[in-house]
Amino acid sequence: MKLYSFWRSLATFRVRIALNLKGITPDEVVDVNLMQGRQREAAFRGVNPQMLLPALVDGESPVLFQSLAILEYLDETHPKPPLLPSSPRARARVRALAQIVACDSHPLLVPRVREYLEHELKLDEPARLKWIQHWIGEALQALEANLAGSKETGRYCQGDTVTIADICLVSQATGANFFKYDLAPFPTVRRITDLCMQDEAFARAHPLRQPGAPASV
Repeated sequence: MKLYSFWRSLATFRVRIALNLKGITPDEVVDVNLMQGRQREAAFRGVNPQMLLPALVDGESPVLFQSLAILEYLDETHPKPPLLPSSPRARARVRALAQIVACDSHPLLVPRVREYLEHELKLDEPARLKWIQHWIGEALQALEANLAGSKETGRYCQGDTVTIADICLVSQATGANFFKYDLAPFPTVRRITDLCMQDEAFARAHPLRQPGAPASV
């Protein structure tokens, strides 16, 4: 198994968490430096034409891409411990919570969007930060409202077992910290994030514990 990764990639962070929870260690981790534009080089375009991380090679082609698709692939091929509930309604809720992060918020913060805001729309750094913090906040508000207001929420997002929703929640909270967004107004998000980060599978996957990461952001 080969994982294409970069320390700051929050989407790859999600995949690393799942791999750790499943007890899977990739045979090779290939660094694709997003800050240097290495994702646009021909070598990686041949792996993922969308030029995004993560990408996962597991045996024969095709290459797997998009973090949520990879999470579900890992859950289906390595079912212990499960990352989705058994009930269809609970699975739908977990997927919906995960998609608030992976589909609605995170795509608006990634390097290619930030570069477009800077180079094409000529927005200065304060304006770009305002954009980023707005969409981080929108997702956190939606997550907090759904989690705090639901009897389905337990120790984790769905009951008392880690799911894909928790993996995405932690990546959202980590991104908020990167961009100096205050998590204080979101006590349920903070509680679940803190609980998850006590698990070595989450802690070991953290961006700042990856090769090439700085001591802080």
